[in-house]
Parts: sequence; C-alpha cells; structure tokens
Amino acid sequence: MVYDLTPSSFWRTPIRFPSFWDDDDELALNTSSPSSVSVSEDEKNIYVEAALPGVDPKDVEITFDKGMVWIKGETKEEEKGKKYYRKATSSFSYRIAVPGELDQNKEPQATCKHGVMTVTFAKSAVKTPKKITVKE
Repeated sequence: MVYDLTPSSFWRTPIRFPSFWDDDDELALNTSSPSSVSVSEDEKNIYVEAALPGVDPKDVEITFDKGMVWIKGETKEEEKGKKYYRKATSSFSYRIAVPGELDQNKEPQATCKHGVMTVTFAKSAVKTPKKITVKE
C-alpha cells in the first residue's frame, strides 16, 4: 500500500516562479536566496558586492552580458611542503541582473578590498519624459 504524504492543499496553492521577463525587480533583487551578494545604488552608480573571504582576486572571473553580471571562481589554498591526502576546496558562482539604466560608454570597474569584490556600474544620465503637444 502506498501512502501519499503530500497534503491535498499543496496542489491547489498556485506557485509563482520569478520570470526574467517580469517588469518588477523580483529576479534582480531576490532577497530570499541566501547568498553573499548585495546590490545597491547611489545617484551615480550601481554596485554589486560579493563577499569572497580567502579568495585570491586573480581566481575570480567576472562577466557582464545582456544586463547580467556573473561572478565565479574557486578557492585554491595550497601550502608548499605539505602532502595532502584530501584537500578542501569550494567554488562559487553568482549570476545577478543589474537593475536600472547603465551608461554604455563607461566600462564597469571591479575592485577587491578586505575580501569583498565590488563591481561598479555607472548609471546613465536621467532622462525626463518629453511632452508632445497635440496640434489641431
């Protein structure tokens, strides 16, 4: 005999998965997933900050394409003169949508300080909507 342990109310509850095509910033600023990445902005820039303690900045690869920034890498700690029977390693990969209008003429800048990788994107100038008068 097989018993179904899933409550029947589970199948009637609509589940909404975030879509890349949604107009809101739910995908870009998803705060429910535990990660070491923050997205913030000020008047001039948008910042993507990733906590990467113990990771050499040379071992981090950052790619920006179609409004998405991808930060990935791997920890590689190895001491000379040590014989390893088993070695602990870890890898990471963060893919985040960058919100807002970016200045396409300025290249993003990446810096690493105290184990925090910061990628800075320049915002484009604020454009005000142009009013069009209707002529009779």
